[in-house]
Formats: sequence, structure tokens, C-alpha cells
Amino acid sequence: MSIYLGSDGDMEGKLKKAEAFGLKVLFTSLHIPEEDHSTYQTRLKELGRLARKFELALVADISPQSISYLGIENYEELIEWGLTGIRPDYGYTDDLIVSLSQKMKVGLNASTVTKVEIERWIEMGANSRNLEAWHNYYPRPETGLDDAFFAERNAMFRKYGIQTMAFIAGDEQFRGPIYAGLPTLEKHRGMPPHGACAELIYRYKVDHVLVGDISISDDQLSKLSLLAQGVIPLDVENPDQQFERFHVAGRHENRPDPARDVIRSMASRRFHDRPDPLPSVERKSGVVTIDNANYGRYAGEIQLTKRSLPADDRVNVIGNVTENDLPLLQWIGASQPFHLQLKNDAIYERN
Repeated sequence: MSIYLGSDGDMEGKLKKAEAFGLKVLFTSLHIPEEDHSTYQTRLKELGRLARKFELALVADISPQSISYLGIENYEELIEWGLTGIRPDYGYTDDLIVSLSQKMKVGLNASTVTKVEIERWIEMGANSRNLEAWHNYYPRPETGLDDAFFAERNAMFRKYGIQTMAFIAGDEQFRGPIYAGLPTLEKHRGMPPHGACAELIYRYKVDHVLVGDISISDDQLSKLSLLAQGVIPLDVENPDQQFERFHVAGRHENRPDPARDVIRSMASRRFHDRPDPLPSVERKSGVVTIDNANYGRYAGEIQLTKRSLPADDRVNVIGNVTENDLPLLQWIGASQPFHLQLKNDAIYERN
């Protein structure tokens, strides 16, 4: 979650929500030109105090100009204020990077740092476990990163054991002055946050995902919370009564021997009564099915279709994954947990 010192009012309320949904990291930026910098010192100290209270990591972008706004002599003083990591965006020396890495997380500019620099810092004694690669967010439409470049950079950092961080946009109040979302990848602008987050985690192997914007809905926070637990959240619509009768909503896990055409729930075939057959219909990609009594020992097996399949009088279609969530099916591989929830139902509970 992101908190901006010049615009966020109820910081404690926001941190309480972060804690409730299991978020672990807070991000703030200390060099936003349009903000009122005169309040930075007081607000940052308060944010650091609250982060410690709620046991949240606090990381920040910073520059030499920010140091003057804060009225401090060196970056190390920020540790006493509660910060656990900083990214010196420019104006830094090799000695500063190495020194800071001995005391806190140091965010490297993921788009511009070079192999030569990384190897030099490690040779100089940098604590590589405290070096992380932080991607930027891009407020202006059409300026977000190209995904091929993003993938190449992340692959380079993995070779050095350096963890990566990237941003997704929110879905409620966007941050000004452009109000167009704050994603790292341009293709994620306008995408549901949980869909963008899942792609960062599963396709690009990003270690830390941050919401760049000022706010995000509780529904999205609950889905991000599940993703942080390694669970793919899926909304289902158009449910048949058998969806509720056989308690299909909730946690599932794909089999360890994944099928080509369907996702097979390990929690299936546990019912004493077998589902009655329903009128058979084509199984389009993304439908939720349950095998009926005509399938013998398979009766009760719950599946999600990964491709369109013909109608089968042994298989009941009892709902479908929403269009927004269809792309998430590709991330459900062997033994991957997923969570089915009726669209617009109560938010997910953390486990």
C-alpha cells in the first residue's frame, strides 16, 4: 500500500486496514514536486511511528533534495524515524549504497542500474541480501514500461539473487495530477488490480507488489491478500443452485497432475449425495462444472474448463468465472490453490 505525506489524511486508519488485510509493506515518496514539503518531517516521523506500531515495513523513494526538506544530515537518520528501506534515486555514491546496505533495504532503480554497478557494489562489501530492485510507477498514460524490457531486467536481477518490486494501479481514488493510475507496466493501466498483481507474481516472478495509488477497494484488497498467500481468487457468476448446495464456493487446489483441458479440484467427490443431472450444455472456457450421478465414481468432481468443450450429459455446468478473472486461469498449475467466490458476495476472509 502507498501513503503520500502531502495528501493522505487518516494515516492510522489506512494502516489499520493494511494490517487487517495482511499487507506487509508501506511505500511513500519523498520527492513529489506538487506536494507541500514543509510537512514532510512531521508526517514522516508519524508514519514511521505508526508503521512500527502495526509492524509494517516502511520504504521510500528519496533524493538529495528530500534530505533538505526533512532537515537531516544523512540517510541513516531515517532508520531512527522508522524507515526500513530507501531508494536513493540520484545523487548517490558507491560508498553510500554499500554503507546503507549494511543497515537497511536499499532499492536500486530497476530500470537503470547496470550489471557493472551491481558487481562493483558486491565486491565493495555490499550486503546483497539488502539490495532490491525497485521499478518505478508511471503516472502519464503511454509511458509505462514495455513488458519485454521488464522481463529482461527481472531475469538479470534473479541471477544476482536480488528481489524485485513493482507497482499496480488502484481502483478507487487515483493520485494526481494526472489521475490515470500508477502502474509499472503500461499494459496494466486500467486492468483490475488483482489481475495485474497475479501477472506480476506468476509471469514475471516479482517478489513484492505495491499499490501505487492513494486508495483501493476492500474487494480488491481481499483478493490481493489471497494472492499474497499464494491463492488465485476467482469470482463466479450465473450460479446454478447446485453451486451452493454442494458448497462449491471456497478454497480448492488443482491436482498435482494437471489436465490439459480442465482444472480439477482436489476437494471434489466428497459428497454423500450425488448431483442430479442437469440439461447438458456446451462447456465454454471458464465454466464451473460438477460431475453428476451419471459419471459413476467421478460424481461430485468440481472442475473449471480451460478451453471450450462439448456438452456432456454426465457433467453439470453450475456457473462461470467472470470475464475479468478468466486470464487468471492460466496461472493455476499443478497443486495451485484457488478460491471460488460468488461475484458481489462478502469479501474474502483471510486464513
